[in-house]
Amino acid sequence: MYLFRYIDIKEKNVIIKIMKKLLIILGLLLMPSFVFSGEMEDIQLEMRDYDAIEVPAGTFIPVMNAQEISTQYCSEGYKVKFIVTNDLYMHDTNIVPQNTEIYGYVEKIHDPVVGTNASMVIRVSKLVYSDGIEIPIKGYIYTANNNVFGGGISEPVKYRKVAQRQVKVRRTTLQLKPSYERKMGTHITIPSGSNEIVVLTAPVQITHTLTN
Repeated sequence: MYLFRYIDIKEKNVIIKIMKKLLIILGLLLMPSFVFSGEMEDIQLEMRDYDAIEVPAGTFIPVMNAQEISTQYCSEGYKVKFIVTNDLYMHDTNIVPQNTEIYGYVEKIHDPVVGTNASMVIRVSKLVYSDGIEIPIKGYIYTANNNVFGGGISEPVKYRKVAQRQVKVRRTTLQLKPSYERKMGTHITIPSGSNEIVVLTAPVQITHTLTN
């Protein structure tokens, strides 16, 4: 009698264990449908219904320099920051809002030498929107001298007086002409707060815009 009772209890325990396993398996099978459905709803809410806008190479973006940059103490690779000063619209869309940050670095630096002033080239590499979204870009801080700041001829060592005959007034005047010898070149500095221009050297795909 006790033997049969022991067997019944043992069978009941086995059945209970099997039922628990079946319930766990059933729960695991049903769980992904709830999880994924919730994730899909979140993804659909975050998606935006517009195509990427291409900003062509050669586009100018007005910016303000956020810190002083000088060949005197900066080196190649020195990180720089600029602030966009005007909204940039394309197809009635504000793709680069005012106050967007543009980051880059000093790509090249040449120290001053006798006869030539220092020079530098500043490259930009990314846009950062106010909500933290980053978009890579390729461009430079623009100058009319092939995007090079500085690099001009240094001051002459001295000036010499040269007599210049003026025929119409029938008199001779003295003019100062620079000597061929040149002084040591000087450093170039871009002051903080100066207005500059970013020029894009490659197209940029804008896939993000800010919404009010």
